[in-house]
Amino acid sequence: MYIPFLRFGWDFRRPRPLSPITTIGPKENGTANGKSKDYLSVLKETWKLHTRQLYGTETLPSHACCLSPDLIRSEVEYLKLDFNWRMKEVLVSAMLSAYYVAFVPVWFIKSTQYYDKRWSCELFILVSVSTSVVLMRHLLPPRYCDLLHKAAAHLGCWQKVDPALCSNVLQHSWSEECMWPQGVLVKHNKNVYKAMGHYNVAVPSDMSHYRFYFFFHRPLRILNILIILEGSIIFYQLYSLICSEKWHQTISLALILFSNYYAFFKLLRDRIVLGKAYSFCTDSNTEQKLN
Repeated sequence: MYIPFLRFGWDFRRPRPLSPITTIGPKENGTANGKSKDYLSVLKETWKLHTRQLYGTETLPSHACCLSPDLIRSEVEYLKLDFNWRMKEVLVSAMLSAYYVAFVPVWFIKSTQYYDKRWSCELFILVSVSTSVVLMRHLLPPRYCDLLHKAAAHLGCWQKVDPALCSNVLQHSWSEECMWPQGVLVKHNKNVYKAMGHYNVAVPSDMSHYRFYFFFHRPLRILNILIILEGSIIFYQLYSLICSEKWHQTISLALILFSNYYAFFKLLRDRIVLGKAYSFCTDSNTEQKLN
């Protein structure tokens, strides 16, 4: 179950009209079957919204390859906000899906009936993790990850070093208006930092800039994390499927496995294709430098 709580690429600070889904009412359906048609209209509008989120280009933020440090830092702040909103939607939707699958059926059982608490908790974890991976692949497409990688490459990173080890090396005073090259040493807040990226405009003492660079300076890091997580959950489900003795557990695990197989295939396909593309770009850049 996927509930689109947020509208990406939208300015949250300005007032906006109601969603097209909420503006649908029975007055628009003048037939006797107003309620059924209203429900079908809601489903149709929801499907259109999902299609626009999946294939529309307006839902993804844009990247500007500029040389202004202030603009680069402002773009990174916007991308951090957008990424955090996407992660919040993943977590909320995954928790709701697991809640309705694992905990809501428990409310309808009688006091004289027995239910397996361990299986309910296990099913909650399996559904929440599986749904999180599927939604992350939906909301973090390869184009979006590449955009974050380009922004991290322009942002750069600083590593704190011991001043006693570099006392004989030239140290500059950090300035927010400069784009620092790799390997340079700067002073900031009575500490010495070394530039780690090819271009460095990040604030040395800002840990959010460091985390952004750490997660996104490698373009395949998010895909690798999702593949490892999805592979681990598939192996655990196969083990549980082999050890299960009850028919309802077998059916539940088999249904979740089918969805995880499809998600794992899509992730692995994207990883292979993008790995070859990025390796080709790296090799071509190396040949140009040698020539």
